[in-house]
Amino acid sequence: MVTMQDVAEKAGVSKSTVSRVLSGKVLLSQATRDRVNAAIAELGFRPNTLAQALANQTSNTLGLVVSNFEGPYFGRLLKTMAQQAELAGKQLMVTDGHDDPLRERAAVELLVDRCCDAIILYSRYMPEADLVQLVETLPVPLMVMNRPVPGYPERAVVFDQTGSVTAAMAYLLAQGHRHIACISGPQRTLTARARLTAWRQALCAAGIDAPESWLVEGDNLVEGGYRACQQLLARGIDFTALFASNDDMAIGALRALREAGIQVPAQVSLFGFDDEPAAAYLSPALSTVHVPIEQMSELAVHQALRLASGVPVEGLPPFCGQLRLRESCQQVQG
Repeated sequence: MVTMQDVAEKAGVSKSTVSRVLSGKVLLSQATRDRVNAAIAELGFRPNTLAQALANQTSNTLGLVVSNFEGPYFGRLLKTMAQQAELAGKQLMVTDGHDDPLRERAAVELLVDRCCDAIILYSRYMPEADLVQLVETLPVPLMVMNRPVPGYPERAVVFDQTGSVTAAMAYLLAQGHRHIACISGPQRTLTARARLTAWRQALCAAGIDAPESWLVEGDNLVEGGYRACQQLLARGIDFTALFASNDDMAIGALRALREAGIQVPAQVSLFGFDDEPAAAYLSPALSTVHVPIEQMSELAVHQALRLASGVPVEGLPPFCGQLRLRESCQQVQG
């Protein structure tokens, strides 16, 4: 194994000079840095990151707990966070909470035991009081995604669910739709409840009394959307538009509508949520709400790193969605 001493002898400098070049915290001449870097490249030297971490009192790792690993949404999140951590010279240590508050807490504690410099928690189910308690008691900074943390706006990266659904419904209403059915997400999640409430409020504001028969609770999965749409169709209700609480369920609903001989958008307009990469390539292309998960993930990493470095941080405003209007919606005919 090539050592730092080998690099020093090759470059004709002291071992401490090699250490200073690696740390980047001490000003050295360009010629010295070039000699050391050339020796590192020629010898294939790899710094001992554990030793560096002990010397700097940092592990150079960033912890991440996600709800689960399913779907392109979390794929986009993981890819962005891994890239941002690498750019910051950190390693991303990832685990999942299996959509269970107790397992989410256990996963956070595991990452604390691994001496992560900071931890990001993407939670669907953990009670707000527990989130606050973790923020206040963990020995390392905790950033929370997808959930507000009362009293700690600088610790939460959140998305404006209500405003985004309201915008989608306003578009459908402007197209003349008055019978707008809904496939909601599981109501034990704060996100699903917020989206369902916004659907109801938008119809109420338009003077439309939506019966319960217009609503089916889904499971956020493609098959769940397929089954939920079949339930709506089996009720024999007359709806001209369908709002699905995420794109996966909208994709399943599209299949169910086709099998029933219902044309989209000629007979039923279809609107999703999340703007998965596949949404633009469906036939018809799916109208949906774009969630800027890459930007949210990037901000979560940067804020976590600032907290770990002791840099003062400010509260974060919520992210807003953007409508992606495609082929799956049209005006009511006649």
